[in-house]
Amino acid sequence: MAILHWVPELDTGIEEIDVQHRRIVDYINRLYELRDSPDREALADVIAETVDYTISHFAFEEGVIEAAGYMFAGPHKRVHELFTRKVAEMQSRFDAGENVTAELHGMLSRWLFNHIRNEDHGYIDAVKAYQRMTGKGRAAELDQIKAEVLRELSRQPRRRGILARLFG
Repeated sequence: MAILHWVPELDTGIEEIDVQHRRIVDYINRLYELRDSPDREALADVIAETVDYTISHFAFEEGVIEAAGYMFAGPHKRVHELFTRKVAEMQSRFDAGENVTAELHGMLSRWLFNHIRNEDHGYIDAVKAYQRMTGKGRAAELDQIKAEVLRELSRQPRRRGILARLFG
Protein backbone atom coordinates (compact mmCIF):
# COMPACT_ATOMS: atom_id res chain seq x y z
CA MET A 1 0.00 0.00 0.00
CA ALA A 2 1.07 3.57 -0.52
CA ILE A 3 -0.04 7.10 0.25
CA LEU A 4 -3.82 7.43 0.04
CA HIS A 5 -5.32 10.05 -2.23
CA TRP A 6 -8.80 11.40 -1.64
CA VAL A 7 -11.05 11.19 -4.67
CA PRO A 8 -14.34 13.10 -5.08
CA GLU A 9 -16.38 9.89 -5.31
CA LEU A 10 -15.68 9.39 -1.60
CA ASP A 11 -17.40 12.66 -0.65
CA THR A 12 -20.71 12.20 1.11
CA GLY A 13 -21.73 15.82 0.60
CA ILE A 14 -22.06 16.14 4.37
CA GLU A 15 -19.38 18.69 5.14
CA GLU A 16 -18.31 17.64 8.64
CA ILE A 17 -18.24 13.94 7.78
CA ASP A 18 -16.15 14.61 4.68
CA VAL A 19 -13.74 16.76 6.71
CA GLN A 20 -13.39 13.97 9.27
CA HIS A 21 -12.88 11.29 6.62
CA ARG A 22 -10.13 13.36 5.00
CA ARG A 23 -8.47 13.83 8.36
CA ILE A 24 -8.47 10.06 8.91
CA VAL A 25 -6.78 9.73 5.52
CA ASP A 26 -4.14 12.21 6.71
CA TYR A 27 -3.52 10.07 9.80
CA ILE A 28 -3.23 6.92 7.69
CA ASN A 29 -0.74 8.71 5.43
CA ARG A 30 1.31 9.78 8.44
CA LEU A 31 1.42 6.15 9.49
CA TYR A 32 2.68 5.22 6.03
CA GLU A 33 5.37 7.89 6.17
CA LEU A 34 6.63 6.46 9.48
CA ARG A 35 6.37 2.79 8.42
CA ASP A 36 10.12 2.24 8.39
CA SER A 37 10.95 4.59 11.21
CA PRO A 38 12.91 3.21 14.14
CA ASP A 39 11.18 5.86 16.30
CA ARG A 40 8.61 3.73 18.12
CA GLU A 41 7.46 6.71 20.14
CA ALA A 42 6.50 8.63 17.01
CA LEU A 43 4.76 5.53 15.64
CA ALA A 44 2.95 5.03 18.96
CA ASP A 45 1.77 8.65 18.87
CA VAL A 46 0.45 8.38 15.32
CA ILE A 47 -1.28 5.07 16.03
CA ALA A 48 -2.88 6.46 19.19
CA GLU A 49 -3.99 9.65 17.44
CA THR A 50 -5.42 7.66 14.54
CA VAL A 51 -7.36 5.37 16.86
CA ASP A 52 -8.60 8.21 19.07
CA TYR A 53 -9.69 10.35 16.17
CA THR A 54 -11.38 7.47 14.37
CA ILE A 55 -13.34 6.53 17.49
CA SER A 56 -14.47 10.14 17.94
CA HIS A 57 -15.46 10.23 14.26
CA PHE A 58 -17.50 7.04 14.71
CA ALA A 59 -19.30 8.57 17.70
CA PHE A 60 -20.07 11.74 15.73
CA GLU A 61 -21.24 9.82 12.67
CA GLU A 62 -23.41 7.47 14.74
CA GLY A 63 -25.02 10.43 16.49
CA VAL A 64 -25.82 12.07 13.16
CA ILE A 65 -27.31 8.97 11.56
CA GLU A 66 -29.34 8.11 14.67
CA ALA A 67 -30.72 11.66 14.85
CA ALA A 68 -31.59 11.43 11.16
CA GLY A 69 -33.52 8.21 11.77
CA TYR A 70 -31.35 6.16 9.42
CA MET A 71 -32.88 2.70 9.44
CA PHE A 72 -29.52 0.90 9.45
CA ALA A 73 -27.94 2.96 12.25
CA GLY A 74 -27.69 -0.09 14.51
CA PRO A 75 -25.90 -2.33 12.01
CA HIS A 76 -23.68 0.61 11.00
CA LYS A 77 -22.67 1.06 14.63
CA ARG A 78 -21.87 -2.67 14.95
CA VAL A 79 -19.55 -2.44 11.92
CA HIS A 80 -17.76 0.42 13.70
CA GLU A 81 -17.50 -1.64 16.90
CA LEU A 82 -15.99 -4.63 15.11
CA PHE A 83 -13.46 -2.43 13.35
CA THR A 84 -12.57 -0.67 16.60
CA ARG A 85 -11.84 -4.04 18.22
CA LYS A 86 -9.54 -5.02 15.34
CA VAL A 87 -7.62 -1.78 15.56
CA ALA A 88 -7.37 -2.00 19.36
CA GLU A 89 -5.95 -5.51 18.98
CA MET A 90 -3.32 -4.25 16.55
CA GLN A 91 -2.49 -1.37 18.87
CA SER A 92 -1.99 -3.88 21.70
CA ARG A 93 0.30 -5.96 19.50
CA PHE A 94 2.30 -2.82 18.72
CA ASP A 95 2.50 -1.96 22.43
CA ALA A 96 3.81 -5.49 23.07
CA GLY A 97 6.71 -4.81 20.70
CA GLU A 98 5.42 -6.26 17.43
CA ASN A 99 5.91 -4.29 14.23
CA VAL A 100 2.35 -3.96 12.91
CA THR A 101 2.79 -0.69 11.04
CA ALA A 102 2.53 -2.04 7.48
CA GLU A 103 -0.30 -4.40 8.41
CA LEU A 104 -2.21 -1.64 10.22
CA HIS A 105 -1.70 0.81 7.35
CA GLY A 106 -2.98 -1.74 4.83
CA MET A 107 -6.01 -2.64 6.90
CA LEU A 108 -6.92 1.01 7.59
CA SER A 109 -6.47 1.95 3.94
CA ARG A 110 -8.67 -0.82 2.57
CA TRP A 111 -11.27 -0.59 5.29
CA LEU A 112 -11.78 3.17 5.22
CA PHE A 113 -12.39 3.55 1.49
CA ASN A 114 -14.55 0.41 1.32
CA HIS A 115 -16.56 1.54 4.34
CA ILE A 116 -17.16 5.01 2.91
CA ARG A 117 -18.21 3.64 -0.49
CA ASN A 118 -20.37 0.80 0.80
CA GLU A 119 -21.76 1.71 4.21
CA ASP A 120 -21.45 5.47 4.61
CA HIS A 121 -22.96 6.32 1.25
CA GLY A 122 -26.10 4.48 2.39
CA TYR A 123 -27.03 7.14 4.95
CA ILE A 124 -26.43 10.24 2.83
CA ASP A 125 -30.05 10.81 1.77
CA ALA A 126 -31.39 10.32 5.31
CA VAL A 127 -28.88 12.73 6.85
CA LYS A 128 -29.32 15.39 4.17
CA ALA A 129 -33.11 15.21 4.53
CA TYR A 130 -32.73 15.53 8.30
CA GLN A 131 -30.44 18.54 7.91
CA ARG A 132 -32.92 20.23 5.58
CA MET A 133 -35.85 19.58 7.94
CA THR A 134 -34.05 20.78 11.05
CA GLY A 135 -32.11 23.60 9.45
CA LYS A 136 -28.92 21.96 10.67
CA GLY A 137 -26.40 22.63 8.02
CA ARG A 138 -23.37 24.81 7.63
CA ALA A 139 -23.66 26.67 10.97
CA ALA A 140 -23.95 23.46 12.97
CA GLU A 141 -21.07 21.96 11.04
CA LEU A 142 -18.85 24.96 11.76
CA ASP A 143 -19.72 24.77 15.47
CA GLN A 144 -18.82 21.07 15.47
CA ILE A 145 -15.50 21.74 13.73
CA LYS A 146 -14.64 24.48 16.21
CA ALA A 147 -15.47 22.22 19.17
CA GLU A 148 -13.43 19.40 17.67
CA VAL A 149 -10.40 21.63 17.07
CA LEU A 150 -10.59 22.95 20.63
CA ARG A 151 -10.83 19.41 22.01
CA GLU A 152 -7.90 18.24 19.93
CA LEU A 153 -5.70 21.19 20.81
CA SER A 154 -6.50 20.95 24.51
CA ARG A 155 -5.37 17.28 24.55
CA GLN A 156 -1.96 18.17 23.18
CA PRO A 157 0.07 20.13 25.73
CA ARG A 158 2.47 21.55 23.16
CA ARG A 159 -0.46 23.15 21.37
CA ARG A 160 -2.19 24.76 24.35
CA GLY A 161 -0.40 28.01 23.53
CA ILE A 162 -2.27 28.04 20.23
CA LEU A 163 -5.56 27.93 22.15
CA ALA A 164 -4.52 30.90 24.23
CA ARG A 165 -3.63 32.90 21.12
CA LEU A 166 -6.78 31.95 19.22
CA PHE A 167 -9.37 32.12 21.96
CA GLY A 168 -7.64 33.76 24.93
